[in-house]
Amino acid sequence: MAKVLLVIAPKDYQDQEYNDTKTELINKGHKVITVSTEKTASGKLGGSTEVDLLLKDTHSTDYDAVAFIGGPGVYDFFDYPPILDLAKEFYNAGKITAAICAAPAILARAGILKDKTASCFSGVEPELKNAGAAYTPDPTHQEGKIITASGPSAAKNFGLLIAKNL
Repeated sequence: MAKVLLVIAPKDYQDQEYNDTKTELINKGHKVITVSTEKTASGKLGGSTEVDLLLKDTHSTDYDAVAFIGGPGVYDFFDYPPILDLAKEFYNAGKITAAICAAPAILARAGILKDKTASCFSGVEPELKNAGAAYTPDPTHQEGKIITASGPSAAKNFGLLIAKNL
């Protein structure tokens, strides 16, 4: 059983991406730890989640993978050093580093998508290109330990792809 961090924005995370990804990981026997910058997070679609751990108390060495969940709130993380550092720590340690919807922009801003291909919400495609990455419209894409997905409709397969690689 692997331990996976799911990182969500404190406001307006994408409920379906979070729920479907989490469900698939749990169904495959993995432990999921939800992380945010506030103890309670609210979803774009009206959901609410009590997070397991605050970002400031998170140590990448304690986990096997990280997945950044999209939604409008994730845009606040694009320039947030602790989030960018977390992505780099997982990537540099050779661990699964995943992002869905708008969240692949975090990976791009962290500098880990340069010369790689990634999927994402089409609205953040320029973020990928500015970081030297190629965009694919495929619902999910894996390149080494980096797993990306386009949005809510891809969330189940995103979760399954992460689980398959643990």
